[in-house]
Amino acid sequence: MKPTLNPSQLHDFQHTSSLEWLETNGIGGYASGTVSGTNTRRYHGLLVAATQPPVGRRVMLSKLEETIRMGDEVFELSANQYPGVVHPQGFQHLKSFNRELFPEFTYQAGSITLRKTIASIHNENTTVIWYEVLSAPKKFTLELLPLYSCKDFHHTTHANDSMSSLYLFSEGNFRTLNYLGSPELFITVPESTFTEQQGWYFNFEFAVEQYRGLDFTEDLYTHGKFSIELKKGSTLGIIISTEDPSERDARKLLLDEKKRREALVQSYSWNESIKRLVLAADQFIVTRGKYKSIIAGYPWFSDWGRDTMIALPGLCLATGKFEDAKKILRAFAANISEGMLPNRFPDEGETPEYNTIDATLWFFQSVYKYYKETKDKKFIAKLLPILKKIIQWHHKGTRYNIKVDPDDGLLYGGQDGVQLTWMDAKVGDWVVTPRSGKAVEINALWYNALCIMEFLTVETGSAEAAAVFRAEAVRVKESFNTQFWISDKQYLYDYIDGDYKNDDLRPNQIYAVSLPFPLLTKDRAKQVFDAVENHLFTPKGLRSLSPTHPDYRPVYGGDVRSRDGAYHQGTVWSFLLGPYIDALMLISEGKGKTMASKIITNFLEHLDEACVGSVSEIFDGEYPHAPHGCPAQAWGVAEILRVVTEYNLIKKQ
Repeated sequence: MKPTLNPSQLHDFQHTSSLEWLETNGIGGYASGTVSGTNTRRYHGLLVAATQPPVGRRVMLSKLEETIRMGDEVFELSANQYPGVVHPQGFQHLKSFNRELFPEFTYQAGSITLRKTIASIHNENTTVIWYEVLSAPKKFTLELLPLYSCKDFHHTTHANDSMSSLYLFSEGNFRTLNYLGSPELFITVPESTFTEQQGWYFNFEFAVEQYRGLDFTEDLYTHGKFSIELKKGSTLGIIISTEDPSERDARKLLLDEKKRREALVQSYSWNESIKRLVLAADQFIVTRGKYKSIIAGYPWFSDWGRDTMIALPGLCLATGKFEDAKKILRAFAANISEGMLPNRFPDEGETPEYNTIDATLWFFQSVYKYYKETKDKKFIAKLLPILKKIIQWHHKGTRYNIKVDPDDGLLYGGQDGVQLTWMDAKVGDWVVTPRSGKAVEINALWYNALCIMEFLTVETGSAEAAAVFRAEAVRVKESFNTQFWISDKQYLYDYIDGDYKNDDLRPNQIYAVSLPFPLLTKDRAKQVFDAVENHLFTPKGLRSLSPTHPDYRPVYGGDVRSRDGAYHQGTVWSFLLGPYIDALMLISEGKGKTMASKIITNFLEHLDEACVGSVSEIFDGEYPHAPHGCPAQAWGVAEILRVVTEYNLIKKQ
């Protein structure tokens, strides 16, 4: 399924600027931009290198401005937003844009047809740009002006005196160290000449950052421009890297990466949508030392424990990447502290953070699903002592008052000023949805962890030990049904804290139905599903709060406080379609497959908006449900791919 853009769409700056493309390199780095050619985010760039894989990311090369000269004719192919003006307007020359294995742009510049392909190379901070001259009446010159900031990717750069004016250029190979302490930047343009033209370009504007209420202007530096003569049939391969690529061949790098991606989708040739999801899934799996991990979302997230464990089944198990799954589980098992999984690994490689209650419980889910797919008892036997110790810590008590209540067996967690569940928005000292106490999805996950321990203990040959977990699970289930069920409303409390019981209608209760070991009777499960469907379901996912609630926020936008205030107060989350479909299939006893297939088919239209070929993190709560947040989110891709695979929701074409 190629994204199809007609000429009016291709030449519409607003439309093509809203369509992003993403290339990732398997170590946390990436290249990203928009179809129009303008950078709308501070995070966009042709080489964003992971200096401490998979984090420590720096925008090494922001842009490569392209100009075609043939006689008196001049065609500028780039685009930039400056105050009050877009210049140049290279999108006017766009003939087509496709996103299959790679983002591919075709330009019609007068009588010249030029195709450009951009590829991030796996396991290294390298981007290849491949040009093909499809038609040209005579020779012409292609000029390339590199613009760079060499900054931490969360920041913007402004003109300064610290940028180095030093560079080397020899036989098509350019190198510079923009700032002391930063990686070197290498750009190889074979058979080119280089004209020095040092200086700053000022006031690039980032429209998305402006919408987000953040610093949205930037200045970029250049040392000069490359020039190369081309003709019909010419090809040109450019290598951009943090390592010296002077002895490397761009064509071979591109072909090797093409073969790697073709191998990923070889088994899915019967359906274009699944191929696109599989390619998107591959973008999030990264190397972390001797292990693997999952980037929660591009462009700005690092690897988060909760996101990783929710996404692992869809990204790894549904695609047959069982070794990657093992390495991910090992990575997080190696970083367990006081019975807790890390919430996230910070951007600069600092000590992991542990402010999460549910990431640890999702670890049990990933281990269980890994075993169900692989029957790998040897690996499970190594993890079982770790899982048992986690259970012990939760009984003993760990950080943030996370502890099993001895009176009812339910799991409590909470501390003033700390957000522990996935509804974790915080602005300054304001925790938007604190949810301290016994949260509904936390206890559904806790019950499932106990059931999983019983199951895995039996599978590894210790039925006697399993009885302890079984007895505890029975107690939790009874307490859960007694305390969480709201008889007059026919759904579940969102959280309970002492005598206070919060009845906000949120999607968290769907997990009491959707997880492998449900807690509710069939009748109660149906009533919970109906409440979620009637108040929270949208074609893009589930709302985070019912529209009937006075705090409901239908639009996600504005400054940080406005956005975070809406993040879990009505904003739609794409990944929640996964548990929604699990619940649908359970309560319908498999008869909901037609409806589930329709939901997925409609949702897959989203692959041609926002970040083309990927799934956005969030959407507005009301129609037309505009996409927001991270344009490529791991658990969004993962949960769609998981349910499609698990329930065979897409027919073979």
